[in-house]
Amino acid sequence: MQALYTCSHCDSQYAKWQGQCDECQKWGTIQESGQEAGQKPAELKSVSKPSSSSRISVGMNEFENVLGGGLVRGSIVLLAGDPGIGKSTLVLQIVHGFQSKTNQPLAGNSKQVLYICGEESAEQIGLRMDRLKVSGDNIRFAGVVDIKSIINTIQKHKPDLVIIDSIQTIADSSIASEPGSITQIRATTAQLMQIAKSTNIPIIIIGHVTKEGSVAGPQVLAHMVDVVLYLEGDKLHQYRLLRSTKNRFGPTNQVGVFSMQDSGLIEVKNPSQLFLEGGGAQNSGSVVSVIMEGLRPFLIEIQALTNKTSYGYPKRATSGFDLSRLELLIAVLQRRGGLKLDNQDVFLNIVGGLRVKDPALDLAACLSIASSLSNQAMPKKSVVIGELGLAGEIRPVSHVDLRISESSRLGFTELKNIKNIEQALKVLNIGK
Repeated sequence: MQALYTCSHCDSQYAKWQGQCDECQKWGTIQESGQEAGQKPAELKSVSKPSSSSRISVGMNEFENVLGGGLVRGSIVLLAGDPGIGKSTLVLQIVHGFQSKTNQPLAGNSKQVLYICGEESAEQIGLRMDRLKVSGDNIRFAGVVDIKSIINTIQKHKPDLVIIDSIQTIADSSIASEPGSITQIRATTAQLMQIAKSTNIPIIIIGHVTKEGSVAGPQVLAHMVDVVLYLEGDKLHQYRLLRSTKNRFGPTNQVGVFSMQDSGLIEVKNPSQLFLEGGGAQNSGSVVSVIMEGLRPFLIEIQALTNKTSYGYPKRATSGFDLSRLELLIAVLQRRGGLKLDNQDVFLNIVGGLRVKDPALDLAACLSIASSLSNQAMPKKSVVIGELGLAGEIRPVSHVDLRISESSRLGFTELKNIKNIEQALKVLNIGK
């Protein structure tokens, strides 16, 4: 038998003691957690393989695609996102789709859903259900926060689906710490995992996020659950992206797109059309490009505005684009492209409130700045794709075929093979 050492902050495990945890960089948090007895390993060929029936449809294709085909029986799914982004709305729509599908129930003769909420009352949940037109049939509500009571309720009623809203409000009364602490989150999630695996009931957990955008805990939940989903978007805009960062049962490169309406989240089958609505690079400073979200290509519009500075130091500001990346691109435009931007304020905006980190947007950002500076619009039906190097060269990007195919599908046919920024500026008759 060998001693096992565990970090009390992030739950990382080590074979021997050390002063600093390699994962969370905390000092003095690694402690001996007992003796691990040896276990006889099983042969993989003797382990039963999951069938397609282990997936449960919830009637939302965008959600199911992100999961890799639907909910898995006995799994724990963590849904995280900013306050007010639509997590509870999405969960109620999942419940509605779950009840309306024709899957065989997991336990009992009808599809029972247990909704555990420590933040809202049954009346408040009912108001949201009325707005979303979600039927309350076969939905049991429990406003409890003690994990022992929750486990007993699950064992007694044996629901087909459990919703926990939210894990930061659940606590174990035998542990002397506040709800939402790392110790409480670890203990309550471990008990939920045990009941999910033993009863084969899927559990969806709603989790809070920190101001940095990561799951509160800090990473305890992400390590313990089976699937981690983030619902992203700007609350002032209608679109929402559902992104998977961990999935034990499927890929992590799928993205679901939704539009927030008064009636709830509507699945977006053609996201490119949504992001280009009302635009399409018809004015100077506007350029259409193609970004990749997972394996899905989106056409988006990027806008730039240049204006002679009124101060001694020109201003640079962005919305949805990395500011430091903009400053780098401006330096390349000045040095390699010959543009005079040292007396120009430069503002860059991704239309629709989208936040983009795809390097393939570099060339589009540069041409939008050049277009605004020269007051010349881009050629009609043109799309710009390319990463820009410090020498001014246009570097290749990933999934070019998918990007071009999506562009052609929406009628953008003006595609040119450009090797450097000087050639790109000649499209607008700008440069040295």
